[in-house]
Amino acid sequence: MTDFLTALALVLVIEGVLYALFPSAMRRLIVEALTMPENRLRTVGLVTAMAGVGFVWLLRGA
Repeated sequence: MTDFLTALALVLVIEGVLYALFPSAMRRLIVEALTMPENRLRTVGLVTAMAGVGFVWLLRGA
């Protein structure tokens, strides 16, 4: 459970840094996501999630 909470905290740190450093780019990204078709957004989410699982799997295997 500690690993999960640490990972969640790291996601929040990274997202916060992105919003702090690039606010206008993040705003454009949100607008782009709002205009994306649902199927494409779902596909991007699934591919991103699979990449994250693969990355964690590679790190844990090392």
